[in-house]
Amino acid sequence: MKKGNKKATQFHHKHSLGQNFITDDALFEQLVTLSGVQKDDRVLEIGAGAGGMTKVLSKHCEKVISVEVDGTLLPLLRVALHHCSNVELVHGDIMRLNLKEITAPLGNFHIVANIPYYLTTDLMNMLLSSGLPIESINVMVQAEAAQRMVAKPGEEGWGMLAVKTQYSYTPQIVLDVPSCMFTPPPKVDSAFVTMQRRAKPSVDITDEAMFFKIAKAAFAMRRKTMANNLIASFRISREQAEKWLQACELENNVRGETMSLVDFANLANCAAEYLK
Repeated sequence: MKKGNKKATQFHHKHSLGQNFITDDALFEQLVTLSGVQKDDRVLEIGAGAGGMTKVLSKHCEKVISVEVDGTLLPLLRVALHHCSNVELVHGDIMRLNLKEITAPLGNFHIVANIPYYLTTDLMNMLLSSGLPIESINVMVQAEAAQRMVAKPGEEGWGMLAVKTQYSYTPQIVLDVPSCMFTPPPKVDSAFVTMQRRAKPSVDITDEAMFFKIAKAAFAMRRKTMANNLIASFRISREQAEKWLQACELENNVRGETMSLVDFANLANCAAEYLK
């Protein structure tokens, strides 16, 4: 989802890689401004495309490591970015590369990415669970995926992506981007989401793994009650499940899709007592 000069865009866009390039240079400037990246910041860019965003990032930050999976773009990128001495290109699949090794020279870093729609959930899950010193994640995604990141309990998009994102970050949709801003235009609109890392998680928990296991259970069968989901996920009796819920001041018929991060945290913090 990037744009370069006319020569750089004279290639076959690969549908299998979700290649939809932005064609407005002013939009790149706007996106980098919205990301909040500063002169002394270091950035991992996921998806160099034709180098349009990369060039703007190179002007606004100290160091850019840009990962591009499409090898046919590398010669074009080397020409487009020849004057960007603070940019390092890495060829490879972001889902298969050793990110810890690649980003080690950056120290704490920010992420800027135009994510192919098919990759959004898998990539976000990987980044959110990576343990890397990521200070902010700034991504262009399908509008529907953006809504799932910022969704609240009871809303249609509330699920594991929202839980994982909001546990560690503060996601905001800062710009809606219509499909006409891309070449070729996708069939759906996009949105740019920025998320700053929280100084500490949004809820206090003693067992992070249990917190996420409970949240995952909540959405395992969305039509079922939380009691039923706890019974299925933890292989406990209904009596145990209902006592567990009641101890956290939750109704026996509460559904996971209406529960908050605080509710999941409360269940996690007293799990040991009801999983004997």
